[in-house]
Amino acid sequence: MARIKVSIDPLHADGTVCTHAIKPSGKPRDPDSGCTGRRSYQVRCSEHGKVGEPHGLRVLAEPAQTAHRDEHRKALAAATN
Repeated sequence: MARIKVSIDPLHADGTVCTHAIKPSGKPRDPDSGCTGRRSYQVRCSEHGKVGEPHGLRVLAEPAQTAHRDEHRKALAAATN
């Protein structure tokens, strides 16, 4: 069985994943990087793709991440019983 990863990806305003170095304010550390800053956070599952809607703050995305991970654990437990 493949390992399932449930992560939280930071997104730009256009929905692309932001991999730039960011200040605590969410703005890019390098103004010449072309980064528009982080706008939201998306929970992503390696098996299901996007999970739910993007959240404005990372701390708001964490419960959705935990809930989705728990669904996988329950499904695995049910399959082994």
